[in-house]
Amino acid sequence: MSLAVASPKWLNNSLQVLTSITCFLVFLIFDLLDAVFCVIFRYLDEHIEGEAFPCCCGRKKEKILRDDEDDGVSDSLYKRKSIFREMGFLQFERKRQIFNRKCGEVSSERAMNLWSDCGCESCLSWVVNEGDYKLHFVVKEPLTATGENCREKASENVIFLHGFLCSSSFWTQTVFPHFSEQVNHDYRLIAIDLLGFGKSPKPRDCLYTLKDHVEMIEKSVVQPLQLTTFHIVAHSMGCIIALALAAKYPECVKSITLTAPPYSPSEGNEACLNALAKLAGKKLWPPLSFGSSFMSWHEHLGRCVCLVFCRNHRIWEKVLKVITRNRDLHFLTIDLTRHTHQSAWNSMHNVICGGAKYMDSYLKILSKSGVRINVIQGDNDKVVQMECCNNLKLMAPNAEINIIPNADHGTVIFTREKEFAHRLELTWGVFQTALYHDF
Repeated sequence: MSLAVASPKWLNNSLQVLTSITCFLVFLIFDLLDAVFCVIFRYLDEHIEGEAFPCCCGRKKEKILRDDEDDGVSDSLYKRKSIFREMGFLQFERKRQIFNRKCGEVSSERAMNLWSDCGCESCLSWVVNEGDYKLHFVVKEPLTATGENCREKASENVIFLHGFLCSSSFWTQTVFPHFSEQVNHDYRLIAIDLLGFGKSPKPRDCLYTLKDHVEMIEKSVVQPLQLTTFHIVAHSMGCIIALALAAKYPECVKSITLTAPPYSPSEGNEACLNALAKLAGKKLWPPLSFGSSFMSWHEHLGRCVCLVFCRNHRIWEKVLKVITRNRDLHFLTIDLTRHTHQSAWNSMHNVICGGAKYMDSYLKILSKSGVRINVIQGDNDKVVQMECCNNLKLMAPNAEINIIPNADHGTVIFTREKEFAHRLELTWGVFQTALYHDF
């Protein structure tokens, strides 16, 4: 009897040990392959372009700093543990001058995309415009502003920021069609392609830090459209950029809606590494977590994936159209490859991981300013755990937490588009406005 009760526990412990050993061996092999491809890519870069593209595999753990002390570069880029890095397997003298250039400052000698990156029009727009590039964004103007013989300005503006490996289509193809007549009449909806994603420029010599992303939103949207007040809606990685933007304009932001925010409490100098371990820890299952781990820990293997898929995204899109006999591919399929290795790798580390050390200060600013904070989270989210919501609530007690049952990282919006749009309208106070107008 006791044996029958003890067996499941013993079996469970054995499976956990076996899983841990398998995971260690698999990622050990990946570490070795990553070190090998570091050498291969260095050779190819030098022989094709005459200069090796700087990477984060050097033995030294010091960050490549700009003139200012805090340049927004995440510790997770240079302090990721790797047996082969610690053994000194990689001993190359890195040329650092490329990282000393700020976003948009491209040398005339290297004003071209990397040989392993795509050369399509949107991916090369940063070169064509000679540094004076802006983000791509979609604006749905209110009927009061677009109606014939009517020149009233929008009473409200809303900025939508997508998550990792997505684009403005994440919002325009899902939530936009489900807003009420009141929103369509008075609200200007602005969905942005973040720097390095979708149809926005993908500069090669950019670090894709929080500062870079926020400055491009200012330059491309806030200033040209003369936004004096606005709401912000964001998903996943976009939540971190949204908090940074809102903290810079607390007097302008009326509300901020964070959907599945990857929040990790600041813990000093280890905040970035803790965020990497928590949000992209080395896991073999589920597939989404494995993919996140693979691409976040292995710089050169990730570049291999981008070499095959992202560089040839136009070819893959044509192949998929032939296979599916569908002229219009799903926007998620298209967005998945509309980036470069440089934009994805640096955004993952410098925004998602690097943002961990700033989020507490951002939340304090917004709480002090009285900005309405609305958090929406699915209870089955395997990418951003529920504890992220709980920790965020501790830092911002005024935040409103909405837990969506049976929803994960994507379905918190997908299949619930109408419900999600309704929640946003509640946050914006649309119904109170409508009642007032009716009265």
